[in-house]
Amino acid sequence: MTAQLAMVLALLGLAIGMFVTGRPRTDVVALLMLLLLPLTGTVTVPEALAGFGDASVLLVAALFVVGEGLVRTGIARRLGDWLLARARGSATRLLVLLMLIVGLTGSVMSSTGVVAIFIPVVLRICTRLGIPPGQLMMPLSVAALISGMMTLVATAPNLVVQAELTRQGLPGFGFFGFTPFGLPILLLGIGYMLLARRRLSAGPAEDGTTPGARTTLRQLVEDYRLQDRAHRLRLRAGSPLAGQRLDKLALRARHRLNVMAVERPARFGTEIFSPNAETVLRADDELLVELPATPQDLAEIARRLGLQPLPIEHSDLAHRPHAVGIAEMIVTPGAELTGKSVLEAKLRSRLGLTVAGMRRGNAPVAEGMLEKPLQAGDSLLVVGPWTDIRRSQRGRRDLLLLNQPEDLEELTPAATRAPYALLSLAVMVALMVSGLVPNVQAAFIAGLLMLGFRCLDMDSAYRAIHWPSLVLIVGMLPFSLALQRTGGVTLAADALIATVGEAGPHALLASLFALTAVTGLFISNTATAVLMTPVAIATAQETGLSPYPFAMIVALASSAAFMTPVSSPVNTLVMGPGRYRFGDFLRIGLPLAVLVMAVSVALVPLVLPLR
Repeated sequence: MTAQLAMVLALLGLAIGMFVTGRPRTDVVALLMLLLLPLTGTVTVPEALAGFGDASVLLVAALFVVGEGLVRTGIARRLGDWLLARARGSATRLLVLLMLIVGLTGSVMSSTGVVAIFIPVVLRICTRLGIPPGQLMMPLSVAALISGMMTLVATAPNLVVQAELTRQGLPGFGFFGFTPFGLPILLLGIGYMLLARRRLSAGPAEDGTTPGARTTLRQLVEDYRLQDRAHRLRLRAGSPLAGQRLDKLALRARHRLNVMAVERPARFGTEIFSPNAETVLRADDELLVELPATPQDLAEIARRLGLQPLPIEHSDLAHRPHAVGIAEMIVTPGAELTGKSVLEAKLRSRLGLTVAGMRRGNAPVAEGMLEKPLQAGDSLLVVGPWTDIRRSQRGRRDLLLLNQPEDLEELTPAATRAPYALLSLAVMVALMVSGLVPNVQAAFIAGLLMLGFRCLDMDSAYRAIHWPSLVLIVGMLPFSLALQRTGGVTLAADALIATVGEAGPHALLASLFALTAVTGLFISNTATAVLMTPVAIATAQETGLSPYPFAMIVALASSAAFMTPVSSPVNTLVMGPGRYRFGDFLRIGLPLAVLVMAVSVALVPLVLPLR
């Protein structure tokens, strides 16, 4: 091993270590590698930065824009409505149709985006049909992951594999080059989940509630364990708070008292609203507040401020939960909020939303909720006007709304342009299949058509691009070049051949699949594809076999991230709504990954001959 290879491997180990710990965030790690790799002398600065102009990176960016056009025109949501109509109350039919729709939709747009769209749809369907969300959330994530095996543009690892083949002077795969493998695996996944769903959650949560389907304030309070922090207080006559504006009172800073909603006597019943900084409190107002206090502290604060504690369940708000916006949201993977606390994120000032509760996985977070750094998959209970909740779903969605309001017009602002979005998508697919123009040009043409047809505007297009994903790809690409120049790729290929080479090419394919899938447990599947594709091609070349089966195995294995909730962003997203534990993914995902490996190893050489 040369000194340069040792330095490159040390940097790679450092990067993987930071990916595993999540500190710093992945795009920062990628930029750090761009800075350090040229210092090893294996790549030049222009070579390290060349990824910013790489066709595969630009293609991924363009596909984000195309996907956003499909979101804003409501195409995926209409598929969800169609799904509910066709399910006819059958859980089996619902699961099959859901996985088919998600698998096919994810073949032309981001799998994470598809899951983000379908989680609220599935929760709404579960509520109407009385089906536990846990029986559908994992099938949703499995179908989204398998959708990455359906077409060339379905997921970034496919494009990374394609780019590596092209870089080595080999023709790449066609648009539907992945379909002969993805379609059978999707059918396999559907059959497997029909059997495995019995091992998933068979009922609602222990407290009897269903995520995304809250009907009473009491249920929300119990689910987020707010019994000791959510209170209902009435302003007595003569209270020093009466006649004062909220911003002048500074109740949160002075008394840790966070006002979430106000019930005010009106001529015809009770007026319920979310307060803002200019709200003036009146005598007899009833306040729904979040206050971390013991009963003794609460009594003291109530006495000092002229407040009367009242039972929450007797509140009009408890029976009219939609009078003000009370909703659950999930922090999405790659959100700018990750790593920041609720206070640092300033959700109240930026979005008009008050965070009343927080859950991480299945566990409510009580102590230090406002100061705890947010992670992808965290569920937040927010209170605020429905208009502000809907507004939070526009553009880049760092928070995914679970229990959607019935009126979704503001969430699909270009619903009337849906036919034009479909036309733009059809043009892109036709151009890619025909090969008339390079794939990146076809995607740019589709994006420009969507802009021209007003399916989205330029601001929305820029917000739709997930820049951290692009930076991650750019930052990892130089590792491939550095490892090849220092002999690291050849070393890895030789080790693989020496270990299982005598068992035959099928054993090599199985080993590559397993190694890729295991590596993907610790780092992103995109980074895994960047590292493993050169090894796969080198292994094929050293054994005198075709590189295409080996490259395809890496692509398929990169999407087989079923085994842990952190293997893929889609798993992270469904963990909370499905009420899954870490072991649920391992128990269901590991056998499925083994089945997918067996099918892939058997099928790939049949479609892509080894010689």
